[in-house]
Amino acid sequence: MKLHSRSPRSPRSAAFTIIEITVVVVILAVLAVTIIPQFIGTTTDAKISAAKSHVAEMESALERLYVHMDRYPTADEGLKLLVEPPTGDDKKSWRGPYVQQLRPDPWGLPYQYKRPGVHHPAGYDLWSRGADKADGGEGAAADIGNW
Repeated sequence: MKLHSRSPRSPRSAAFTIIEITVVVVILAVLAVTIIPQFIGTTTDAKISAAKSHVAEMESALERLYVHMDRYPTADEGLKLLVEPPTGDDKKSWRGPYVQQLRPDPWGLPYQYKRPGVHHPAGYDLWSRGADKADGGEGAAADIGNW
């Protein structure tokens, strides 16, 4: 009985050819070009959603503060009143902190607070300046507020 031994593969047949590698790279490039643009807008959408959520959270905290103190923060006190007690007689009715910390908006700027507000003259305006980091704007650069 004769056993057949396999001949070892030559190095030339075991490697990929430059054409095969080029085809794979081209296929990956085509896939990347078609898929990546779909994800570019998601970062902006996520930041806008986070800002809306933060505004709603702080608005809820301001309402709790109003219930306890029977007033909203003054323009001088601002949002700091949500984390630090006031000075004077109002300190007794403050039951905070109403939020753990004042976070910046997703673009790294502090949230804006105005009392009395332009949009809510009897209350307050609370907003993020948005992607353009300036008041106003349209589309993805629009302000995100409680109005």
